Amino acid sequence: MPTKTLHISTADGQADAFAAFPDHGEQHPGVLMYADGFGVRPVLREMAQDLAGHGYYVLVPNPFYRHGPAPVIELPEHIGEEARPAVFAQLMPLIEAHTVARVLSDADSYLRFLTAQPEVGAGPVAVTGYCIGGLLATRTAAAHPGQVAALAAFHGPVGADGPESLAKLTAEVHFGHAESDLTPEALGELNQALDVAGVRYTSEIYPGTVHGFTMSDTDAFSPAALQLHWDRLLPLLNRTLANR
Repeated sequence: MPTKTLHISTADGQADAFAAFPDHGEQHPGVLMYADGFGVRPVLREMAQDLAGHGYYVLVPNPFYRHGPAPVIELPEHIGEEARPAVFAQLMPLIEAHTVARVLSDADSYLRFLTAQPEVGAGPVAVTGYCIGGLLATRTAAAHPGQVAALAAFHGPVGADGPESLAKLTAEVHFGHAESDLTPEALGELNQALDVAGVRYTSEIYPGTVHGFTMSDTDAFSPAALQLHWDRLLPLLNRTLANR
């Protein structure tokens, strides 16, 4: 898949990003993909290219651009358990500085940029995200109900903003949770809030998983769970976007 390095104008400067898309010279539905807390790195590029291979233009911005271009901090090739404490000590100030106001301001800019690309067709878009990116995706979808037709979030704290935020969703939703992140009781409460809000959704705990299960450069990675993620994500996008 072709890729492009891009810069997105935002209220606070320029966000670096990259996009992957099919090389057919046609227009494709747009997907905004938010990285996990470790940020944009080779594994995210691979996932974006895999998704683009199914007929989508996939935009992956660096959410921490205010602190520098990606990778904002130096990451080991494999983020093992021994490396995590030092990595998170650097990441947490960046995550904490990424306030709701900044998330929503950036989301406006990202969606405006995505839909203006010549390779992106008219019509609704999808938003997906991993870990903290799942929360960013959920906030983006809630803030753009007329524009976002599909929301998918994996091992993310999607209920962090409470039922009121979930009630704003009009997109069709899939939440894939890690077994280590959510008890069955907490899953029931989340799903009840989605039911009350009238959201079309699937929301499930992926068996035998720990937080971060989609990311092949971490110890949390589960090949079976990554495949399940594709098995849930691709039909969702196919149903909701005018895939050509």
